[in-house]
Amino acid sequence: MNQQARLETATLGGGCFWCTEAVFLAVEGVQSVESGYAGGQVANPSYEQVCDGNTGHAEVVKVVFDPDVIVYREILEIFFATHDPTQLNRQGNDVGTQYRSAVFTHSDEQREIAQEVIDELQREDVHGGKIVTEVTALRDDYYPAEAYHQNFFAQHPNQGYCAVVVGPKVAKFRKKFAHRLKA
Repeated sequence: MNQQARLETATLGGGCFWCTEAVFLAVEGVQSVESGYAGGQVANPSYEQVCDGNTGHAEVVKVVFDPDVIVYREILEIFFATHDPTQLNRQGNDVGTQYRSAVFTHSDEQREIAQEVIDELQREDVHGGKIVTEVTALRDDYYPAEAYHQNFFAQHPNQGYCAVVVGPKVAKFRKKFAHRLKA
């Protein structure tokens, strides 16, 4: 079996995809991260269409990872620790269904693991409120975002939103998950 056959994919929506992408690009075992759109009813939507909030899509990242290095549960633990899953259809000042907390699963096993993680976090009251993260199977409705959104934080660290929102989120991740950083 070749390396490519062993890779797995997680598709996650945790608010602005620039934030989520920047976090997962730094995680060991992650092979690639692509910003995109999922969960909607418009084929090949543009960023502007998604931002209008009428397509049903969420801003997401497609995370391709090596399960021999990091397992899906750990991907989800990082995901839930780096956004607020108790905010319905928003993350901070980013408001709308396109910023909803969502896990788009690629298998029944992923759905079960996602629900287990949510149940554990809820039971332990980690986030101090009801977790509203949507867990749904990824249909054929994932679309990559435009090229200028890919690797956005690395290319524009001093851009206003990046400096004020993305940077602190990445710093929090690096501190909490130092043991999971790429070498």
